[in-house]
Amino acid sequence: MNEIFKVKSYGWQELAILYAPGITPRAATQRLTLWVKNIPDLIESLKGKGWVKGQRLLTPVQVKLIVDYLGEP
Repeated sequence: MNEIFKVKSYGWQELAILYAPGITPRAATQRLTLWVKNIPDLIESLKGKGWVKGQRLLTPVQVKLIVDYLGEP
């Protein structure tokens, strides 16, 4: 049975692992970073919600934005 994704605060690496569970945490983090960097509208939306480069903990609002652009992990 599939678990339902819950929008809440996540660490960047924690969220990355949900998107790429079969690779190392470091590689998953790099992959999520690349995906986000390649969507300028997502970056601007995140910044509008208080996100700054290097932030390790994402708010539920920031997580929702990422999920809106990338889909659920």
